[in-house]
Amino acid sequence: MIHGFNPPQRFLPYLSWTEITQLPDRENTVIVLPTGATEQHGPHLPCAVDTLICAGVVGHALARLPDHVPAFALSPITYGKSEEHLHFPGTITLSGETLLATINEVGESVYRAGFRKLLIVNGHGGQPQVMEMSARELRLRHGDFIVVPGFTWRVPNVASQYLSEKEKKLAMHAGHAETAIIMALAPETVHMERAVANYPPVFPSTILSPDGRPACAWSARDFGESGIIGDPLGATPEQGHVILESLAKSWAQAITELHTLEWAPREQDTWGKSHQNGYIQNTFGE
Repeated sequence: MIHGFNPPQRFLPYLSWTEITQLPDRENTVIVLPTGATEQHGPHLPCAVDTLICAGVVGHALARLPDHVPAFALSPITYGKSEEHLHFPGTITLSGETLLATINEVGESVYRAGFRKLLIVNGHGGQPQVMEMSARELRLRHGDFIVVPGFTWRVPNVASQYLSEKEKKLAMHAGHAETAIIMALAPETVHMERAVANYPPVFPSTILSPDGRPACAWSARDFGESGIIGDPLGATPEQGHVILESLAKSWAQAITELHTLEWAPREQDTWGKSHQNGYIQNTFGE
């Protein structure tokens, strides 16, 4: 069934429209949108890594919530802005404009249903800016809409305790942490006999990049043929379960806090809005 990792009772698409209208506190019910990608993750991991991780973490977080915290997941968005991996088969990418429009339209649908709190849990490192742009646009359109653009890994978690200093410094894709958590979430998709270690060179300007990570735009093939940017060789399923649990605990706390959060409420804007060529036009005085 399509609820995936989510408890069925916390999966919004399983409700009828009449059940949604009867929810007692839609304004403070948290709707969670996992946003992933379908892109290469080396020869040892599936192309669904980013979607599996964000959807898995959200599902495990929702399972931890007490009954009195109202929150529901939406189906994950499985395609993202993945041009940096398009040279590898299996990568399916949207343009930034298409992804932005998709997030905006999902957000509008959530708002139209009477919900006023949307949490985006993005699992792909190549598109947080799109989530931030969408959150800002939705906020400008609706003064009573709280939209939080989050990143799966940007909450307290224990992944770093398993990583070497080099991994912490230079790994970006299909390395130790991602491999470990996929071993926990979807072990049948992992083929460690194909895994290799592969790091990018240290960036030669300490002014532009104090930590040595690439400061310029890059594509995955800039760093070799494997598609890996990191070292997955030491990853284990046991580590993955511990990392998953720590992420789920933090996101459950975040959802709980968002449920009770109040943020700069204001009246709906009086100026009209129209869409033209994919951009928002603000037409004052209409």
